[in-house]
Amino acid sequence: MTASIINRTIKGIVAASAALIMAASMAACGPSAATPSEDASASGASGNSSSKVTARTLDEIKKSGELKVAVFSDKAPFGYIDKSGKNAGYDIVFAERLAKDLGVKVKYTSVDPAARVDVLTSNKVDITLANFTVTDERKEKVDFAKPYMKVSLGVVSPENAEITDVSQLKGKTLIIAKGTTAESYFEKNQPDVKLQKYDQYADAYNALLDGRGDAFSTDNTEVLAWAKSNKGFKVGITKLGDEDTIAPAVQKGNKELLNWINDEIDKLGKENFFHKDYEKTLEPVYGNDVDPDDIVVEGGKL
Repeated sequence: MTASIINRTIKGIVAASAALIMAASMAACGPSAATPSEDASASGASGNSSSKVTARTLDEIKKSGELKVAVFSDKAPFGYIDKSGKNAGYDIVFAERLAKDLGVKVKYTSVDPAARVDVLTSNKVDITLANFTVTDERKEKVDFAKPYMKVSLGVVSPENAEITDVSQLKGKTLIIAKGTTAESYFEKNQPDVKLQKYDQYADAYNALLDGRGDAFSTDNTEVLAWAKSNKGFKVGITKLGDEDTIAPAVQKGNKELLNWINDEIDKLGKENFFHKDYEKTLEPVYGNDVDPDDIVVEGGKL
């Protein structure tokens, strides 16, 4: 009787151990701390972790009645939430026009800078329209349409300790948002500058207001707007690095939507659409301090 019980116990232990080993093996084969895009691929219909989540066709977008667009919600005056709780800004006016011409409504998804690629590769959105600067690195992951803005980097700092030259940042703390061109620029070209990184623009600006860093760098178009509405701060460096362009982005290989957006940008250029967008959303902020032609690109033509 005792031997029988012992044998059953041993068999139970062996079976449990085998189950644990199998579970551990399966876990080792599966995705580990996957990026959003990897998670999306792993949960695709095929069940293959390497499968790609295919972007929606124009017909599918039209039938759904929604154009899914990734935008910023904390980057005024380009993409933000206004006092009434609605999306507003330069990028938003563009998104609304794209949806109107498609005959659908816009469904917005708020993104952090570092997530602008992931939401496309995982097919969470159809278009990223979040002040997305075109870079060679990003071109490897997404397809960019024609540009609608020009931009370079700027640096804002307290007036009583103004940074007017990048050499003044050596040994100091510069606040940046993760996943931005400012991050890549300073990591590559200014290794002596200590970078304090934040996921969201709002957190980065709060860090500057609280004195946690000596300055903040992002697109010059944005820091100029922010400094005008925050007394005691000044943009001492208005142009840093190369002049870049900002453009809509779609999932890599989504030629149908890409071509449609490019045709739209051509058409809107004939209407002077982006200058009108500037007058509505940016001119009230910049006033006479900025020439619209320094920012606006019509018809995708530089």
